[in-house]
Amino acid sequence: MAHPPTMKAWLYDSTSPSVHQNLTFNASARSPPSPSRPSQLLIKVLSTALNPADCKVPEQSTILGYTLICKLPASPGLDFAGEVVATHPAHNGEFKTGQRVYGCLARPREFGTTGEFILVNQNDLAPLPEEGVSIDNAACLGVAVRTAYQSVKPYLTKPEMKVFINGGSGGCGVFAIQFAKMLGAHVTVTCSTRNIGLVESLGADQVIDYTAVDVTEALKGMGLVFDLVLDHIGIPMDLYAQAHHFLKGSGTWVQVGAGSMMTAVWRLITPRFLGGGRRWFVPLTMKNSKEDLVELGQLLAQKKFRVVVDEVFGFENVPEAYQKLGTGRARGKIIVKVADSG
Repeated sequence: MAHPPTMKAWLYDSTSPSVHQNLTFNASARSPPSPSRPSQLLIKVLSTALNPADCKVPEQSTILGYTLICKLPASPGLDFAGEVVATHPAHNGEFKTGQRVYGCLARPREFGTTGEFILVNQNDLAPLPEEGVSIDNAACLGVAVRTAYQSVKPYLTKPEMKVFINGGSGGCGVFAIQFAKMLGAHVTVTCSTRNIGLVESLGADQVIDYTAVDVTEALKGMGLVFDLVLDHIGIPMDLYAQAHHFLKGSGTWVQVGAGSMMTAVWRLITPRFLGGGRRWFVPLTMKNSKEDLVELGQLLAQKKFRVVVDEVFGFENVPEAYQKLGTGRARGKIIVKVADSG
């Protein structure tokens, strides 16, 4: 495929008050340049899966109106599945033109995945398995799936350990449940009434309906039973401070997500005598591991877990897709079809 000088893309030129509120469609946006390093590849994006980090990272990296993380105007988006369009003449041959791939940009960039073409380092790519993984599902294997995998794999080291997942029906929680069960754990989760059936279908052993009971009190009533806590939402605010009532002394609290960065920072730095928690606290940052990216594609092809999709949007509806993501009520992943995958 020829490399066109322009492309269709959704662009934002400001992060105030939010990225998605500044999105505009450009039918003749500047395309990325050709690969300038042997490790760089030009990819045609077929599908992208949305993540809160697409918008939160640029928004939180803006100082006095200047966005530090990438040049503006820019296209949001990190996760993708697509097709190799061009390689550098000195590329080592790991990928071929026309090959289908999936991956995740290491950080928000000027050319994000809500544009037709992106430049990607080969370490941020994996080959699409020959069978068993669709383009849409492959697009989901970047941020949320790897975050979920990395939140459980190092800590669930033996069968029958007990994990509590706060926020079981969101973009990360739906995968954390499945990976915890894959590792032989007993899983307790929170969700709303409407999502109980979903989390149970993914393997949750016990469900706390946060719309019906006080989550902190429900956990305290269970006693010191949990080996691991994964917190995807950061509320109730007192949950970590009360963790010594339900998380074992040898256990670990992993802060996967929070309503705001300040919630995670406060929990990390507040000492016990000022109401801080009494358990080992790990603020999780996803490692951009190619090994995990490849392994997760293989596990998906082997049907070891499934991708939970809330909704698939057309490319013309990117702002609506981000608006839905921002509600925090999506059940699983939100996908945008950027181009026809054939």
